Amino acid sequence: MKAVICGANGAMGKLICGILGDEVAGKVSIDGENNVPKTFAELGKVEADVVIDFSHHTAIADVLAYAKAIGAAAVIGTTGHTPEEKEMIFSAAKEIPVFYSGNMSLGIAVLCRLAKQAAAAFPDADIEIVEVHHTRKVDAPSGTALMLFNAIKEVRPQAVANCGRAGEGKRTKEEIGISSLRLGNVVGVHEIHINTGTQALTLRHEAITRAMLADGAVDAARFMEGKGVGLYNMENLLN
Repeated sequence: MKAVICGANGAMGKLICGILGDEVAGKVSIDGENNVPKTFAELGKVEADVVIDFSHHTAIADVLAYAKAIGAAAVIGTTGHTPEEKEMIFSAAKEIPVFYSGNMSLGIAVLCRLAKQAAAAFPDADIEIVEVHHTRKVDAPSGTALMLFNAIKEVRPQAVANCGRAGEGKRTKEEIGISSLRLGNVVGVHEIHINTGTQALTLRHEAITRAMLADGAVDAARFMEGKGVGLYNMENLLN
């Protein structure tokens, strides 16, 4: 496999480059440090099977355009995409293979499964999601928290997200609260609290190091080898 890494000078980009080694066919990073091209135009067309993006969600148009131009799959590791940017991703998946997930961790994929099972088992229970990240994270709630909410919504179609509950008003049965904490250097903690009134269940995943996400992104890139046009996610990989 040959890969182009977008955001190569970032923390995640460096980890992925370290894992792939000679399989890295090209790098792009907006800072231009370490003699890395700042843009895809500066990089030029290279032969690669996949473009792995861990830059910033605003770069998605350029990432997808480059993947199309070189006939490669795209693995999108960024989060915080706007509705318009998400539409770009969905549209691109009609032309090239695209792997898109709010979190590249296999553990989170398992957590999504467990969340759906628990929500289905306790259809009347109150459910709350809590996510904790480092103080440098710019988007809230996290893409992973939204990913967990959407997983639960598959078995609770009536569910409504209440992000950062504030003000007056009783909690409705339909709502799922999502709370975001930003503390120190926390890599990532996600908890799902399920309470029936007579018993409580808590599902929790903690990222120990960011290497977990790099491993997942590389697994996703290898998974995409030989895949046809379409949209893929961690559930597909887990299966």
